[in-house]
Formats: sequence, structure tokens, C-alpha cells
Amino acid sequence: MSSPRVLIAESNAPQAQLVARLLIRENYEVEIVRNGREALARLAEKEPDLLLADLIMPEMNGLKLVEEVRARYPRVPVVLMTNHGSEEIATAALQRGAMSYVPKRRLEIDLVRTLQQVLGLARSDRRHKDLLDSLEETTSRFLLRNDPSFFPHLISHIQDLLELFSFGDEGLRIRIAVALTECLDNAHFHGNLELSSELREGDGQAWSEAARTRRGQAPYRDRKIAVETRIGRQQVSFTIRDEGPGFDVARVSNPTDDDNLQRPSGRGIFLVKTFMDEVAYNATGNEVRLVKHRPA
Repeated sequence: MSSPRVLIAESNAPQAQLVARLLIRENYEVEIVRNGREALARLAEKEPDLLLADLIMPEMNGLKLVEEVRARYPRVPVVLMTNHGSEEIATAALQRGAMSYVPKRRLEIDLVRTLQQVLGLARSDRRHKDLLDSLEETTSRFLLRNDPSFFPHLISHIQDLLELFSFGDEGLRIRIAVALTECLDNAHFHGNLELSSELREGDGQAWSEAARTRRGQAPYRDRKIAVETRIGRQQVSFTIRDEGPGFDVARVSNPTDDDNLQRPSGRGIFLVKTFMDEVAYNATGNEVRLVKHRPA
């Protein structure tokens, strides 16, 4: 393994040389700059394994430097060197992204140990990210209770996976989430609870009361919703199955017809078919498979 490379930002030349000697003695490669602006210029040329910065410097102090590094070079950990009386600024720097700090009066005791700890954690984090970058596909199977309060948590989990795979932009991921929500709602209300769309007409009060009643009755309350996800870099697919009797998809009204624009019946299916590339139901209508391909 190559020696860790540390960029030292320290305006006090004797202090900088002391720190350099401590690190070189432990087989670190070091480079010294005089302030935060010089540190940023060097980072733009080549990123070190770690930036060790004095908290109090001319032109740009350690707090501002931490903010800039976290914004521009998030993979570079920053460790601060602090003087007595700078605790408030040090706390602010830690809150804004610094990984740790070493009091200057304890440099010879704590510096190397602190840097070893931070570099070990940073390398572990980078390896984890590299491992995730190598992930080509992940599959999951969920068996949900017949309770819609689970749906937002499942959708959030799926959106996190889509973002991990860099699958489309945020707008696309939201459209996929809308399609999944519609299918989960359909599986719960129409499938497992066997509620008719006509109950949603008017103010929807009849729909809400019927749903509340059936959630406490057998067999509706005991039914489950099975969800299978397959998320890859080129394609994602989702299968949602309820334990209801199913329905005839061909009989669902077209919500784009003038007479049906304001009717809830069929709206969910229309959204799903609009947002997904493939939508296929099984013969009984209690299972749907959705597919979305990565945009060009």
C-alpha cells in the first residue's frame, strides 16, 4: 500500500515543519501550503488522502476551508489543528464537515493516531462506495400486511435504490414512485378489500367508511400484498400481487374520455401505463408487473 498523502495548510512555518516531521517519521507523504486559498488551488490539481489544516489562518480560516472542501472535494477528509480559545469555531467546523481535530499542544501525542483513525474510516467508506458502484442488480421480496401505512416506507426504500443505481433523474424516480403507489393502493383497496370504484364517487365518505370497516373483518384483514423488486442499471421491474379475487382489466373505463376525466375509476391504471414502459396483468387481474428501461 502506498504512503498516505497529507496536505498541510499552516501559516506558521515552524509549526508546519514540526507537523511535517511528525508525519514523515511515520512514513506519510506531506506537502505544505500557507493558507486556505493555496490549499484549494492544490486540491484542484491533485487530491490528497487527507487535508490537515490550521483552524486560524489569514485570507481563509479553517472553518471556511472546511465548507469549500466539503462542497468541492467531498472524498477528502479534513482534520483541524486548534489553539486554546478556538473551541467555538472548531465546533462549527466539525458540524460543517470536518472529520476530527487535534489541539496543537497535543500534536506529538495525538496527531498520528487521529490521522490513522480518520484515514482508516475514509478508506473503508471509499471501498464501500466502490463496491456499490460495482453492484449490477439487486432483488427484494416483501410480504406486506394489508395496511397502507407501510406503502410510503417501501416507496422511499425503492427510491433510495433507484438513486443508488443513478437510474434516471429525480423526476423519473418520482414518476416511478407514483406508479408504484397507484398499484399498491389498487392491491389494497380494490384487491384485498374488494372495494368498488363507485364508492369513491361524490365526497368519498362511503369509500373511507367501507375501507375502515373491512380492515377489521375477515377475510379482508388477513390478506397480504406481495411485492417483488428487481433493480438494475439498465432496467427496473416490480411485481405486485394481492390476495383478492382479481378484476377484469379490459373493463376499466378509459379515464381520458371526456365523460371520465373527473371520475376516479381507471385513473390509477392510466397513470401507471403512462409512467411505465411495460404493464402486464395476470389472467385473474390480482397481479401486475411493471417495467421501466433506463432512458437513453
